[in-house]
Amino acid sequence: KRTLALEIRPKVAEFVKRRVEALRARHPGTYANVACLRYNAMLHLPNLLPKRALDKIFFCFPDPHFKAKNHRRRIVSTALLAEYAYVLKPGGTLYAITDVEELHVWHVATLDAHPCFEAIALADDDPFLRCMRDETEEGKKVTRQGGHMKDGSKYHCAYR
Repeated sequence: KRTLALEIRPKVAEFVKRRVEALRARHPGTYANVACLRYNAMLHLPNLLPKRALDKIFFCFPDPHFKAKNHRRRIVSTALLAEYAYVLKPGGTLYAITDVEELHVWHVATLDAHPCFEAIALADDDPFLRCMRDETEEGKKVTRQGGHMKDGSKYHCAYR
């Protein structure tokens, strides 16, 4: 399996690239299947990936774009869900996690309303959920600093 991270922010993309390089140096012969590209998935995803290319898609602590006029910039939107459905394999899973309850409600409502996706229940010990919640840099930061609501809350959902 391969892992490709798409990140629009230059500093974050560079941070991820350096982390992958450090892991490769510490564990020779591993992590050759992991990469990060600075890329605007909102504009060009179908140009990058063929139909049914992905087993999983993860949205980890995306920018909430609180102002209503900026909701169109949210990474989970009706128009973009059609593109995610295009690149996701049948039976593939879309995961989302945030520390902003308002954004979580948006994710759930938008995904529930889309004909290509249906909610699935995740066990608390799901390895992908655990990794997003406890092992990502942002997940650790929310645990340490409390996140948006300062209580450490993390909200997640998963869809097929």
